[in-house]
Amino acid sequence: MSKDGNEIVGPRRTEYRLKTEPKADASAPKGAEIIKSCLPKAPATPGVYRMINEAGDVLYVGKAKNIRKRVTSYANPNRQSPRIRRMVAQTRSMEFVSTHTEAEALLLEADLIKKLTPRYNILLRDDKSFPLILITADHSFPQVLKHRGARKREGEYFGPFASAGAVNQSLHVMQRAFLLRTCTDSVFAARTRPCLLHQIKRCAAPCVGRISESEYGDLVAQARDFLTGKSAEIQRELSRRMQAASDAQAYEKAAEIRDRIKAMTSVQARQDISAQGLEDADVIALHQAGGQSCIQVFFVRGGYNFGNRAYYPSHGSEATKDQILEAFVGQFYTNKEPPRLLLLSGQVTEPVLLAAALTEKAGRKVRLQVPRRGGKLGLVAFALENAERALGRRLGESATQRELLDGVAELFELDNRPERIEVYDNSHISGAKPVGGMIVSGPDGFMKNAYRKFNIRSAGPDGEAGDAEAGDDYAMMREMLTRRFARALKEDPDRAEGQWPDLVLIDGGAGHLSAAREVFDELGVNDVALAAIAKGPDRNAGRERIFVPGRRPFRLDNRDPVLYFLQRLRDEAHRFAIGSHRARRSRDIERSPLDEIEGIGGVRKKALLHHFGSAKAVSQAGLADLEAVEGISKAMAARIYGWFHAED
Repeated sequence: MSKDGNEIVGPRRTEYRLKTEPKADASAPKGAEIIKSCLPKAPATPGVYRMINEAGDVLYVGKAKNIRKRVTSYANPNRQSPRIRRMVAQTRSMEFVSTHTEAEALLLEADLIKKLTPRYNILLRDDKSFPLILITADHSFPQVLKHRGARKREGEYFGPFASAGAVNQSLHVMQRAFLLRTCTDSVFAARTRPCLLHQIKRCAAPCVGRISESEYGDLVAQARDFLTGKSAEIQRELSRRMQAASDAQAYEKAAEIRDRIKAMTSVQARQDISAQGLEDADVIALHQAGGQSCIQVFFVRGGYNFGNRAYYPSHGSEATKDQILEAFVGQFYTNKEPPRLLLLSGQVTEPVLLAAALTEKAGRKVRLQVPRRGGKLGLVAFALENAERALGRRLGESATQRELLDGVAELFELDNRPERIEVYDNSHISGAKPVGGMIVSGPDGFMKNAYRKFNIRSAGPDGEAGDAEAGDDYAMMREMLTRRFARALKEDPDRAEGQWPDLVLIDGGAGHLSAAREVFDELGVNDVALAAIAKGPDRNAGRERIFVPGRRPFRLDNRDPVLYFLQRLRDEAHRFAIGSHRARRSRDIERSPLDEIEGIGGVRKKALLHHFGSAKAVSQAGLADLEAVEGISKAMAARIYGWFHAED
């Protein structure tokens, strides 16, 4: 698409961008007038439209069978809900994408909503892919393993599973039941004797010839049948073999088969829903309460429950159940393959269109069904019950969190309940590898996607003195806060992005608080509340002292829930800072001085370490000794020697 607004015709869709620039004064045209000005060029075809505000942010993404007809409805905002009127008033430009079919428009709409997260759309905040089980097909003895991401490796994929724990549990059972290898191909090729897994009867040891390729292939076929819901047939066959082995007095073999049957039975015993007769389906149930929604998704594959997960879509108060459910399904499958059947707890607004769109995406028929009787209704009812419980827990936790935040607001004399609390701590060992950590908490608890770590520079990269003495906690705190708020002032000076805290809490005492105040004074930050919490005598929990500018230090009653809340915040910051420090220290320990020498890659580094035993021995080696190492030429030996003996 060209910058002048001309249309660009692609292989699948045509895109138009129509923009009316608002005037700088108060007579700027209203959103409805801008929408009317765009109508003559809006295509009368299926497609997607975007409504954009003055800052260039997408307010809303919608799809329509006829874009022009749909957009016309916005030109008269008096007929719309208050929320839509607000959206129209903020609109300053529109973009249109024309598609071949309405189903393609629905898929594009869901994809754009997921990417752009428009304020006025129903949003599913979920970027995670689900783990799968992969039985490889690029080796004569296939490997079974957990897989996540693109399906690039040759083999058969089974899933999805709701969590990594569900996959690990299934893999554990498969190891016991089918004795398939989990080791990598390189480990497989290097084995000269059976590993521990074979000794504890978790692997058939094909790496050392304890099982033939054809026999191992039978185990792979059984595992495949197990993952596709044919476990009853496998168990009958294994029972027949166990009886035959027992009749032949091969009791050890019979016991081995018995253990395999028990492993398969353990999976069936853990099933909390009965999905017999149901091959591949997702059960999706929506429950609403307190102005919020919870959607539970159960994954049924081959008659087994592969786990479930709860989602809490963001939506306006006027959104109906059918709208929320349809938006969820459309967005949920933008990065996931839909199964052949979706069992829903209620109708969606356009079931035929949604089914057609999912069918187009999957390349095979996908059906939507709202069960009215029988076992499928029982599955939906079970999912609905789980959604109700999950939302009840969330609302209860949110209410408690709000009460605690109200207590924090009262304690620190804030004007309103804090929406964002940032807590800072740092970690080091005698000044070495210093790392600062920032954690964030809000009305819904810890906001882990907002956590940040800071590799402290003021003490030097290895703990040597830089701008401050090594181990100077106050200097580290000053650097961390300076970097955080200098960037905030640069990127969001108007406090419009929701990234500014209402309260900054420092893990420390009066000195740390003074260092933080210095930073705020230097940067001109005077609208953020500041406090510090110091550990009690002998670091006793419950006797913490709280420091607030302009007030004498004070303590809270050790039974005060607000104190417990502050302790949790402080401990989380401490945990995060220590974890970041340990990770940095581990990375640095794994590094070698050889890594810094140009031309030394993995092969040469390995050859040098094998020859001399350590990097220190390499640094002390003579030129002739270096030349004697396999793969090290005279020129490379001279470079290595010169690196460690620059003064010579």
